[in-house]
Amino acid sequence: MASNNVSPKNFHIFGKGISFSVSPIIHNEAFKHCGLPFKYTIRESDNIDEVAELIKDNAFGGASVTMPHKLQVHKFCDEQTETAKLIGAINTLVVKGEGSERTIIGDNTDWSGLYGIIAAHSTKMQQRPKVGLVIGAGGASRAALYAMHKAGMEDIYLVNRTLATAEKVRDDFGSAFDIKVVPGLSDLPKELDVVIGTVPAETTNEDQFASLFGKQGLCIDMSYKPRQTPLLTVAQRLQGWDTVSGVEVLLAQAFDQFSLWTGLDAPKDVMTEAILALDREGAAKAKGGMGML
Repeated sequence: MASNNVSPKNFHIFGKGISFSVSPIIHNEAFKHCGLPFKYTIRESDNIDEVAELIKDNAFGGASVTMPHKLQVHKFCDEQTETAKLIGAINTLVVKGEGSERTIIGDNTDWSGLYGIIAAHSTKMQQRPKVGLVIGAGGASRAALYAMHKAGMEDIYLVNRTLATAEKVRDDFGSAFDIKVVPGLSDLPKELDVVIGTVPAETTNEDQFASLFGKQGLCIDMSYKPRQTPLLTVAQRLQGWDTVSGVEVLLAQAFDQFSLWTGLDAPKDVMTEAILALDREGAAKAKGGMGML
């Protein structure tokens, strides 16, 4: 539990189109459980510059950063972790020190959350995955690619609607590890062990993924609106594939964020229950609404 001399702090999520974010529910429940005088709110903006005053405020404790700001928020960082620099995307702002000693650090917990999920799957299967595919080439894809690299995968493929964008991501990682860019999902020469989707689910359909999966593996979709995505639906029809939803990915990286912000172990059960309670509430409302028809 927190000590009584902890100062109140404001935490936020920065991004565009994030009114549906469940991050405030996850983190506020964790703060409450640990007795911390912290508050986490949604701050939506078209441009990262619009939240500059929040970051400069002495009461600013840290932030989650989502698209389209992951690639621009570095301008407000005094430091970046080596991992964030390599990935080229920041999803977490961490504040260290006070007053003139105050330092804002840019970090990335998207990759570490994904790495933990892949590692758990490897332990379950008692073998290390060798071939991975990332779908999409935005900020989230960079974390997914790096997580695959850290998990020791030998062949990492990247596919994106715009080939030049995927090639830029490949080249950015060129000094660290190899990425093979393919023009489309039908151009994969090897059977996949891990598939990670990083594009908005509403831009996809089940037909795109019909022939993507082999005998067994792990399918992760970082998109969580809707919770049940076309990518996950296709993978779940196959007996040998484990699936991980975007909400599970969100929780995994949120655990790491909480620890970075507070120095405490994340109350994982509390944070997970916050999401489950939200789902139960939504299901109850839907059922009630149907009864009124």
